Amino acid sequence: MINHVEVPGLGLSFVINRVALWIGDFPIYWYGVCIAAGLLLALCFAFHYAEDFGIDSDRMVDVVVIGTVCAVICARAYYVAFAPFEYASVWEMLDIRDGGIAIYGAVIGAFVFGGLACKWRGVPMLAMFDLTSMGFLIGQCLGRWGNFFNQEAFGVNTTLPWGMYSENTQSYLAAWQDTLAAQGVTVDPSLPVHPTFLYESIWCFVAFWILFAGMKKRRFDGDILLQYIILYGAERFVVEGLRTDSLMIEGLGLRVSQVLALASALAALVLEILLRRRCRGKTLMVALARSGGNKPLPAGFEPACETALPAAAPHREFAEKTRALNGELEAFLKAQKDQEARPESEAGEPDAPAHPEDEPAPQPEAGEADARPEAPETDGQPGEENTPQNP
Repeated sequence: MINHVEVPGLGLSFVINRVALWIGDFPIYWYGVCIAAGLLLALCFAFHYAEDFGIDSDRMVDVVVIGTVCAVICARAYYVAFAPFEYASVWEMLDIRDGGIAIYGAVIGAFVFGGLACKWRGVPMLAMFDLTSMGFLIGQCLGRWGNFFNQEAFGVNTTLPWGMYSENTQSYLAAWQDTLAAQGVTVDPSLPVHPTFLYESIWCFVAFWILFAGMKKRRFDGDILLQYIILYGAERFVVEGLRTDSLMIEGLGLRVSQVLALASALAALVLEILLRRRCRGKTLMVALARSGGNKPLPAGFEPACETALPAAAPHREFAEKTRALNGELEAFLKAQKDQEARPESEAGEPDAPAHPEDEPAPQPEAGEADARPEAPETDGQPGEENTPQNP
């Protein structure tokens, strides 16, 4: 549980306990704490800026829950599928407290199942992917420090001043020295190694600020997603080449992450160029988030405020206009519901006359006229008064 980490080039030394705290007999590792902290910070960012992407935060909760759970499952499944060893039991496959999750599996799981959740909950999918991409960089920036506490995900030997070594790096390299030599990688377990987790953490931090700076300048939905794939793919291709624990494609001798990184970055770059040309001179309009999702507005609803804003509009304007639109929509739907709930008898009754004398005389029922006594015959002409005559 304890690692003594040395950074001789900088004269630094650390004593690291992998366990952050104990709950009874159950250990909580720093690895999990780092991942949870990254996820929490990413969620705070996503909920704050959801309206700028036309996303209703209440509906986004379901997408986040499904995407997060499936991301963890897929990350572990990806690692187990390409691991260079066999697990002794199913429990070992499920136990991630000692590490062993692949970020590419997490990304694939989050986007695939998160996209399905977007369809289910009526959330604009590409806009959600744009927002998620920046959240991923926040989570990866912090989550990578879990590798530091576990002393894993390091690289080959280096003479750079920030090179590090510990009991864990020495024991790992000693155990895998022959395997690495067969792959053409020569290592000395007693020498410092590249802290590749640190390289990725710094790269993700810089990439986040690059995407955040261009967030209001995006030309189309999915623009930030493509930029994320380009930036992260380039980083992964470089850093993965330094690592000693890469997952390999059996029989080809290729690193899985490098192949995926290069292919995805090149594909995203081509799409980014083509779509940027197509959207040149156009302004991306973002439909304001509605509590009912991205369904069409109800018939007869004519809002007094805008229903869409340019993507470049400030965050405060998105927040104010979104609240105004949803307030109008809620009042309209309430009035419509109240009208539909009125009893039919109340809805069909004619309005009462203003004055009693205006009321129409009651009409006799059928057969009532025949039952009345006949008036006596008179000699008077119609229209004349019948008055008694003098004898």
